[in-house]
Amino acid sequence: MAISAQNPEPADAAARRAVQPVTVYTLDKLPAYDQKFYEAARGDMTLVDELVIPPRDARAFEVPAGHLFRIVNTDGPQVGDLNLWNANDLTERFYSGKTRALHATHVSTGDRLWSSFPGFRPMATITHDTLDWYGFDEFGAGVHDVIGTRCDPYTQHMLSGQDYNYCCHSSLTRALAAARDLPLEEAETHVHDVVNVFMCTGYTRDTNEYFMKASPARPGDFIELFAEIDLLAALSTCPGGDCGAGHSSDTAPCWPMRIEIYRPREECLANWRPARSNGYGGGNRAD
Repeated sequence: MAISAQNPEPADAAARRAVQPVTVYTLDKLPAYDQKFYEAARGDMTLVDELVIPPRDARAFEVPAGHLFRIVNTDGPQVGDLNLWNANDLTERFYSGKTRALHATHVSTGDRLWSSFPGFRPMATITHDTLDWYGFDEFGAGVHDVIGTRCDPYTQHMLSGQDYNYCCHSSLTRALAAARDLPLEEAETHVHDVVNVFMCTGYTRDTNEYFMKASPARPGDFIELFAEIDLLAALSTCPGGDCGAGHSSDTAPCWPMRIEIYRPREECLANWRPARSNGYGGGNRAD
């Protein structure tokens, strides 16, 4: 709240605050994480492609359904912003808000990244996370958040009056434009809220403001995901480096990141099928 409360507490304020919370989407209602299947898929896989994303930049890459990909810290503690699209339809894209509501503010092994309406299906499942030990610290911070949006030149200009074109939003826009031969103006309309990979974030306990702190990631740390549909992905290397002091900066130490794409053995996928689009067929009608 920007200013102090302007209204006095009612007589029953304590009772109103004491109402017990109700979890909206309990884990038992979500499709179960088939750990045995995913462990088998990742247990015998072949590296089929890799690429390096330079500091303060972004790259787009495709991951066929049934393949896995890793985002790897190589040289230093670097955070990145991840976008996902249906490789065959850019209008179906990662839905951070619903992913956050179904899972949590931060995601890790066993969580899924869901797509936008009307497709609304798992796009990718997290199958391994070397930072799953971190949990939530004394400040309430966790790793791999789906609450932040992405650093962008518009907020940067509003706050500082300066134009900065190496924000993650701009880098992702250029990467998508290059991958699909789109004008920058069109590509920008498809860039969306992200998974803040390796970023360590939370909300302050007193004012409930979004904060970041230095990422606990180190060289060799990775997060691994299984593609539930054909994916086009884009990852930026944030100009804030580990985001321990700030972002959208030319002065923060920044590092490259590596993408590794793996193919499981065919036998592992014998009974697996890509995720189907959501079955709702009501068309939002009132009848």
